[in-house]
Amino acid sequence: MFLLGLTGSIGMGKSTTAAMFAEAGCAVWDADAAVHRLYAKGGAAAPAFQSAFPEAVVDGAVSRTALKEIIGRDPTALRMIESIVHPLVGQDRAAFLENATSDIVVLDIPLIFETGGEKKMDAVACVSVSSDIQKERVMARGTMTVEQFENIRAKQMPNADKCALSDYVIETDTLEHARAQVLAIIDDIKGKLPHARDRS
Repeated sequence: MFLLGLTGSIGMGKSTTAAMFAEAGCAVWDADAAVHRLYAKGGAAAPAFQSAFPEAVVDGAVSRTALKEIIGRDPTALRMIESIVHPLVGQDRAAFLENATSDIVVLDIPLIFETGGEKKMDAVACVSVSSDIQKERVMARGTMTVEQFENIRAKQMPNADKCALSDYVIETDTLEHARAQVLAIIDDIKGKLPHARDRS
């Protein structure tokens, strides 16, 4: 089994690219979706937050809004929150990998380099597009102001650095171009499969 990390900054087209890998037959695990599952009612994170931050649990689910308010009041709370969430996300990923049957598994992890996650991968692919298109896409969603977007972008690792650290870079300027690159990466990996790290 070949583990391909997929990363990219906000508005770069990572979710669309992950869907292309899935369409091509790769198993895809999404870190953000895992967090949503864990925070949902009945999710594994709720009991842990109930004891650490009871005000963050609303109707049996973890409230992201409440967490943002807690971090706003006490920035040191972020480390505690991460110490609860990261191990649970790791368990979710491990369970996914145990059940995955495809030769290539794509792990969609936005902060892969920031958290040292690339060390657990056989390779990393980064989605990329010009900063103008990136801004255009995020603004088109209508979910944040230009200032909020710039703040998020300033906190993320620069796109050029992510691309430089990655084994593959996927230009997401058009769907056709992105899909062609995804298929080329899959072909390239299939050629390397006999040499993928043995995790048995």
